[in-house]
Amino acid sequence: MSPQYGERLELLQGTLDMLILRTLIFGAQHGQGIARAIQQTSDKEFLVEHGALYPGLQRLEQRGWIAAEWGTSTNNRKARFYSLTRTGRKQLVKETAKWKRLVAAIGRILEPRVREG
Repeated sequence: MSPQYGERLELLQGTLDMLILRTLIFGAQHGQGIARAIQQTSDKEFLVEHGALYPGLQRLEQRGWIAAEWGTSTNNRKARFYSLTRTGRKQLVKETAKWKRLVAAIGRILEPRVREG
C-alpha cells in the first residue's frame, strides 16, 4: 500500500488498456507478469485484479492491439504470452497523448493560475 495515503488508487475507466499496452512495449509477457509489472512500476499504487486484467487482455486482443500465443512461464507452467502489435503501438501513442492532455487539463483546474490581461 502507498505509505502516503494508506490505500491504493483505483484505475480510471480506460486506463487499464493503456497500462497494458505500455507494459508490453518492453516485450511479450504473460498475464500475471503484466499485472506484477503494473504494480511494481506504479510503486504498488495499482493492484490489477484478475477480474479486470483478463477481460482487458481479451478486449485488446479482439481489437488487434495485442497478440497472444501459448508458451511456458519461468515456473514451467503453460501460459498465454501477450505481445504488442503494430496497431497496438499506434494506439498506445494515441492513448498516451490523450492521457497527457487529460492530466494537464485536470492540473489546470486543481491549480489554476491567475490569468493576465
